[in-house]
Amino acid sequence: MMEGGSRLPWTKYGSVLSLFVVLLAIWFRSPQDTVLDDRLDTVLSSLLRAERKVGVNNARPRVAVGFGGCVDLIVDGVSFLNKIGVSHTDQPLHHDYLENAEQLAQSFAYFFAPGAAAERFMINESLFSELVEGARDLPGNRWSVGGNAPVMAGRMATEGCDVLLGGSFSTDFTEVLSQHIAVAGKMIEEPDIHLILEYSSGASWGTFTSRRANRYIIHSDAHNPYLDSLEEFAEKLKDFKPDLLVVGGLQMMDNFPFNSGEREAVLSQLADLLTTSSPQIGIHFEMASFVEENIVDELLHYVIPHADSLGMNEQELPNLLSLLKGSSITVLSDPNPRVATVLDQMREVYRILNQRYKDANSHSEANNGKSKGKPLTRLHVHTLAFQAMIVTHGSQWKNTMSATAKASLTANRHVCGSNDIDLSKARLIMDDSFSISHREGSQRIPLQETRPVSCWDEDDYQICVAPVLVCTEVYQTAGGGDNVSAAGLVLQI
Repeated sequence: MMEGGSRLPWTKYGSVLSLFVVLLAIWFRSPQDTVLDDRLDTVLSSLLRAERKVGVNNARPRVAVGFGGCVDLIVDGVSFLNKIGVSHTDQPLHHDYLENAEQLAQSFAYFFAPGAAAERFMINESLFSELVEGARDLPGNRWSVGGNAPVMAGRMATEGCDVLLGGSFSTDFTEVLSQHIAVAGKMIEEPDIHLILEYSSGASWGTFTSRRANRYIIHSDAHNPYLDSLEEFAEKLKDFKPDLLVVGGLQMMDNFPFNSGEREAVLSQLADLLTTSSPQIGIHFEMASFVEENIVDELLHYVIPHADSLGMNEQELPNLLSLLKGSSITVLSDPNPRVATVLDQMREVYRILNQRYKDANSHSEANNGKSKGKPLTRLHVHTLAFQAMIVTHGSQWKNTMSATAKASLTANRHVCGSNDIDLSKARLIMDDSFSISHREGSQRIPLQETRPVSCWDEDDYQICVAPVLVCTEVYQTAGGGDNVSAAGLVLQI
């Protein structure tokens, strides 16, 4: 009794002291902090208002999404590499694919320091199995549905769509999917596993410190590169009658050891599917991390000409543009580009692809042939700091301002792992004003807290830019682009 009684006064005084400390913190709180909090609050409420301005119709939009999928095994990248004994390297190097632990260390370091997203195929299956086993035992690991197609399908189902998903999955995999997702594909016993090495901003590995939170993905897929659900997907597509067809996951073909002509044959089948789909159906292609020039050339021949919408991040945009202009792959670009830089690159991609469409069809008309492909009418680029969209005037894509706001909000929701946005875990890193181009005399647009989505007209299109409330306590970066891109599309169908 004496011992318990002697603690009571300390408990009482401890509570008083804690209250005093809290009050003191509030008293001495910087007025600048209060202004920043008010600014974030205004931006958030304004983005939410823009998002709510347009809702999904009572009739659920129908979206078909392909191809493939996997189970993501998510670990803290630095802890994982330290645990399995992958030594720090002082030689960061780019590798198109991975054969051994030394190349893994060099490739990870290459992207880790700038904080750039990357994905690499591991040709050494036994080493990949060892890495997966090591990750299974790591405290704090998580398993999640992965792959571009299932992640985009999941987001679209959550946002009010009925989805047809093309992929070969195990029974356990399909059981955790939304009831609004129907699967077209083969049943398999073991799904492909992707190893997701997440890291936070300021994380250290050896002599390297990451500039921003991101992930490095390793895979050694057996099913996904072959698009082995394509036939079943095409068959079910006839009765499903989608409003939108989304294609993703094709980076699984990058550097995969196909037999000669095998990859082109698969992509040709995909092109046939896209060509025979109704012209009224929008087709969106989600880019990804490609490092092999041949496959990007093949995508520019078989896939991209049939898509009227493209989605990509700040690494994939300059990569695509470089190849369109006849240069080589850009393995690593600025992970935090300025708005003007991204918009200029978007304009160039839009112009070049639409000029290609016009050239192909003028040649076709001269030979009395039918039209080839589709013009590009929508381009969405998602970066850490902002979302940017180009949408052609008079095209089928609607509600661009609200869609850009929704994409921005979804970035925070996904990365922070919560539908409710907590402003104590968010910050704005986009400039207070931005130039719309690097061209001399270009207009500067200030960020208005009450109207944070800036939209304006140019040529035959509208551009919208929205700031992102960047999550400062990261739950997961993997799948961020897929969630953001899917959310933006939902309001534009």
